[in-house]
Amino acid sequence: MNMRTLNEIKEEIDRLSARRGEVMRALSEGFDATLKTEHLELEEQIAELWDEQRQARALLRFGDRDVIIQKARQEERLSRAA
Repeated sequence: MNMRTLNEIKEEIDRLSARRGEVMRALSEGFDATLKTEHLELEEQIAELWDEQRQARALLRFGDRDVIIQKARQEERLSRAA
């Protein structure tokens, strides 16, 4: 999996958030099914980006999740063998 940098993710969140603001202003002027659909898609994309940002921060702070799990399992096996 090719992770983007935190700055790239933040820039994308900012871009989509700005567009979401434009869509919400247009929706406040009157209902439009196309804009409503776009708004829902933007909300979903932004939520996915926040998740990606949390994962990227965790990777930077703690390291690769799979490596951590593998080490924990090895330690557990060693403690049971002792």
